[in-house]
Amino acid sequence: MGRRILNEALRKIVNAEKRGFANTHLQPVSNVTSSFLNIMKQRGYIKDFQVHDPQRVKNITVDLQGRVKDCRVITYRQDIKARDIENYRLRTLPTRQWGYVVISTPNGLLDHEEAIRQNVGGQVIGFFY
Repeated sequence: MGRRILNEALRKIVNAEKRGFANTHLQPVSNVTSSFLNIMKQRGYIKDFQVHDPQRVKNITVDLQGRVKDCRVITYRQDIKARDIENYRLRTLPTRQWGYVVISTPNGLLDHEEAIRQNVGGQVIGFFY
């Protein structure tokens, strides 16, 4: 259920980027969506996002930067060990220069660089570039 909601949100971001919009509204959202967006913000792929009405039906407004080419969710469960993260990244992302794989670890949602730095594995949630 959570991955379907995240997939819809990410596809909405990609479609808004392709059409040249400055921002987009995401609904429904989850805590995983806001954590994924936080990683995208830290890495400079989106400008900012605001969560509106957190007590009821959440709504997120995302300010786009025009840098996202594609972002997807891995809908099937895929476990990955810390030593295999680099090989998975090379298979999934188009080049070595840009893009991040997001992994759900015991330390929370992390991108592949942070997971390698902390030497933890987990489940692959998705990727963006």
